[in-house]
Amino acid sequence: MDKKKLETFKKKLEVRQQDLRRMVTRTQQDGRSADEDTAQDIADKAASSYNKEFLFHQSNADRQLLQMVEGALARIREGNFGECISCGKEINPKRLEAVPWTRHCIECQEKLEKGILEEASR
Repeated sequence: MDKKKLETFKKKLEVRQQDLRRMVTRTQQDGRSADEDTAQDIADKAASSYNKEFLFHQSNADRQLLQMVEGALARIREGNFGECISCGKEINPKRLEAVPWTRHCIECQEKLEKGILEEASR
């Protein structure tokens, strides 16, 4: 991959990383403030509990995405960005445009989703 294209991906990923960090922090603060609400009746308590659970799931998804973005930035630093971590083949540039934090080529991603391929931790 040429340096200009790599730099474009790096900038895109860094912006996404900053956005995700802000969202995770905001969601954590919202979750803490949901704890502080002194709900009076059972309906208020149920709504507060639902809201807290929703915020937890959202925060968890954001943290997972943040880890993938940080992994992509690490692969840029290591010089293997754009390579599938499972088979080593080049990931289709259109796939990288759509999901720059992807770790797998389409074939390996499909195998992973079908349970044929084990998740690699790179």
